[in-house]
Amino acid sequence: MLNPAPDYDSLRAAFRWEIPGRYNMGVDVCDGFGTREPDRPAILEVGPDGTVGTVTFGRLRAESNRLAGALRGRGVGPGDRVAVLLPQSAAVVVAHAAAYKLGAVALPLAGLFGPDALAYRLADSGARAILTDAAGLAKLGPLRAGLPDLDLVVCREGAEGAPEGTVGLADLLAEGGEDFTPLETGPDDPALMIYTSGTTGAPKGALHGHRVLLGHLPGWRMMHDFAPHGGDLMWTPSDWAWAGGLLNVLMPSLHFGMPVVARPGRFEAEDAFGLIARLGITNVFLPPTALRMLRGVENPRARFDLSRLRNIASAGEALGPETFDWARDALGLTIGEAYGQTECNLVLAACRAAGIARPGSTGKPVPGHRVAILRPDGSEADVDEAGEICVARPDPVMFLGYWNQPEATARKFRGDWMLTGDQARRDADGYIHFVGRDDDLITSAAYRIGPTEIEDCLLRHPAVALAAAIGKPDPLRTEIVKAFVVLREGFAPSDALRDEILAFARARLSAHEYPRDLAFRAELPMTTTGKIIRRHLRAEG
Repeated sequence: MLNPAPDYDSLRAAFRWEIPGRYNMGVDVCDGFGTREPDRPAILEVGPDGTVGTVTFGRLRAESNRLAGALRGRGVGPGDRVAVLLPQSAAVVVAHAAAYKLGAVALPLAGLFGPDALAYRLADSGARAILTDAAGLAKLGPLRAGLPDLDLVVCREGAEGAPEGTVGLADLLAEGGEDFTPLETGPDDPALMIYTSGTTGAPKGALHGHRVLLGHLPGWRMMHDFAPHGGDLMWTPSDWAWAGGLLNVLMPSLHFGMPVVARPGRFEAEDAFGLIARLGITNVFLPPTALRMLRGVENPRARFDLSRLRNIASAGEALGPETFDWARDALGLTIGEAYGQTECNLVLAACRAAGIARPGSTGKPVPGHRVAILRPDGSEADVDEAGEICVARPDPVMFLGYWNQPEATARKFRGDWMLTGDQARRDADGYIHFVGRDDDLITSAAYRIGPTEIEDCLLRHPAVALAAAIGKPDPLRTEIVKAFVVLREGFAPSDALRDEILAFARARLSAHEYPRDLAFRAELPMTTTGKIIRRHLRAEG
């Protein structure tokens, strides 16, 4: 537990890890409150028509026990991979908790994945079972022949009209009993596998032990200003298949007994403010892309009742000072930015309540994690010198390794330091400032340029909604900076606007880093986690 403290030094001095010898994530998120307070709200499911249904901790406990017993009766056992291809809903929690209680490995899959992405992950993991909905079932149909390990397909809406061999979730739950005894797992026993987003190379399965949830708790409390407080309600539009949605939001909230809103569907800025106001949501986790979209809503506090909204947390890519300042000015809130990777998540964080927040910074190392900015030779970088973000092992939040890829796992480390491939600098006060991924850095006339500062500058122009910067090959400078922008509603691409935006950036950025070229796009290529895939833009040139 990370207890509230007035400053960073006090937080660090008071913190100690307490990892029990036996621990099971499924028991943690369902059974404690499910036994002591079975009627306590756990998930608030928002339907397409706006109606809200409440799922209690008692129901999560009962249904996860039933599902665990039914899966075991169908031959799924410890170590088997159980895929979860479902939109935000209580069924996601039930599926995860059942897999953990069974000693199996949960494999979250995003609803935005296309057939190739699904086929790769299901085949590479050797998944034995999958729980999905009608939309997921339609994607799976053409893939089944190439997935010989996939023995059991479970559909939330039932098996009627589904391909032969499909089982309805309600029918499967009826096969199990509520008296299931969870497997006594240890903190290092495999529990969860999340595939990297694949921004560089083929996705790899990052395998985590049950301790990964405990490892997230200190960072979760920091980024959410020492939540929970009385009457708290959490929401994120991020898919719960992503480490950010699952481990920065869903699982820690349930650990603390804090209800979570489940609202599947496309993110729309106006609807998001409306949802926050209507349900009285107190805490939100929004990736930077979503926050930039919210900036397009004029006078949100005048138009929506946001009086209960107390905290905004964000992670996934660099936020930038422009969006940080917007939240303070437009919402009266300080964003709790955080940093991590699928392999080792939530190791840097900001915290307004402890006075740890600075525009353009992703905060400081979360107590309990050793994070350093290192040069290629392994020595520590000086203040304001760019280097690689590295995390020391052992660490409860760190992955066990890549699935069936020991060589890739070994390459991820230099001694006891896990290499992130992300560049950052540390300022004189110990704040970490993200620069960019190694493969996203731009080399121009001997300068190494990170895209974040350029993109943040472009976002200050009133016509720009989203921006990305890449290096475009140039015979004189090696590369020049090229920008891609998505325009706000009410603006149309034109040569005049292009020149205006370029002049705007040139007047504000250093001579070596302002964009020399600019292209308009209707949208930017994104991973399912909301990160810009700059390599796609580099291929476009």
